[in-house]
Amino acid sequence: MSDLATMEEGVLEAIDAIRPALQSDGGDIVFRGIDPDGVVSVEMVGACGSCPVSTMTLKAGVERIIMDRVPGITEVRDINEG
Repeated sequence: MSDLATMEEGVLEAIDAIRPALQSDGGDIVFRGIDPDGVVSVEMVGACGSCPVSTMTLKAGVERIIMDRVPGITEVRDINEG
């Protein structure tokens, strides 16, 4: 299995751990990919897609958890931001 495939598996497991908290607030997170630089692309959807603090949730919560669990991840980005 390639490094990216291993990283993707870890990211998906981390997202599955995070998902119930997001869903309890009416939102969710969808994995969209990892680039060769270790940047994870996700899409914040539902209430998370329109929440004014979703960027803070993404950076302070989701990104921190994924980076703690998956070596080699450098950033997590919402594809709808910027």
